[in-house]
Amino acid sequence: MAATVDDLLRLEMPADEKRIIAEYIWVGGSGLDLRSKPRTLPGPVKSVSELPKWNYDGSSTGQAPGEDSEVILYPQAIFRDPFRGGDNILVMCDCYTPQGEPIPTNTRYAANKLFQQALETEPWFGLEQEYTLLEKEHKWPLGWPVNGYPGAQGPYYCGVGADKAWGRRIVDAHYKACVYAGVTISGTNGEVMPGQWEFQVGPAVGIAAGDELWVARYLLERITEMEGVILSLDPKPVQGDWNGAGCHCNFSTKAMREDGGWELIMEGVKNLELRHKDHIKAYGEGNERRLTGRHETASMDRFSWAVASRGTSVRIGRDTEAKKKGYMEDRRPASNMDPYVVTSLVFDTTTLWKPL
Repeated sequence: MAATVDDLLRLEMPADEKRIIAEYIWVGGSGLDLRSKPRTLPGPVKSVSELPKWNYDGSSTGQAPGEDSEVILYPQAIFRDPFRGGDNILVMCDCYTPQGEPIPTNTRYAANKLFQQALETEPWFGLEQEYTLLEKEHKWPLGWPVNGYPGAQGPYYCGVGADKAWGRRIVDAHYKACVYAGVTISGTNGEVMPGQWEFQVGPAVGIAAGDELWVARYLLERITEMEGVILSLDPKPVQGDWNGAGCHCNFSTKAMREDGGWELIMEGVKNLELRHKDHIKAYGEGNERRLTGRHETASMDRFSWAVASRGTSVRIGRDTEAKKKGYMEDRRPASNMDPYVVTSLVFDTTTLWKPL
């Protein structure tokens, strides 16, 4: 019987084959779109330092002019490839000019410079990525009646059943793919709006949080592509009495997690209030449609914080309050936020920045 495409995709490499396939991944010109292409390399690869730089046509991604279109990929982090298996790898890259300057859309470079200033603080991040699955033909949430609406919110959060949870096959495949790849995914759950889900990445330290969230998004894009479903990171995919989608940023330093950390957490919260407008500008496009003061959000016009409240800009957990040490949760970032921008800005404001 002749081999099918599925048979070929499942092919195991011969035992004496030492070459691997490395999928180079980068962020495109919109700041949200992911791009990738594979290359064959000698293997196995154990360290990112073993990987060569590569290039691509930046004029086709909105990152360079046609007359000088070459953009250079610098490998930054390696992950196991759950699609190809074996010794094959995924490579998260950032982008530079041929002269070695970071291109304008390379937000990783500036973020890493900030983290390098104070590595001893051990900044931990936990990122809660919410997203919506859309039916491909009508671009309407998965499981919803075409041009119609399901029952009101209530039964869908962490719901179980064919009338409450749509897309679990994708969610479970993504969870396993992240674990296999080496992403520090810590959980997942169905969200308040039907067709909307969340996964959590972390705790991850410093720049690794951004690398891992981008790779987790890449895996989800690939899996939804295979299933013929659209992944939406729109912060308010459906107008009306429906929850939006965010990417809450949980944060702490080593000192915040130790005895006496409460005072540092409170100082960090105060700094976040002082720079509220700067953060809102950096927290994602279209976030004004989400941060209305309704549907478990605070108004974007006013900073607020509280213990246990999900209607504030920043939430402090009950456990952190009781132990007087722990972490804070910035609930303002939108689902389409850039994790390099958000994590470095939260770190800068709460840890490095000193108000006059």
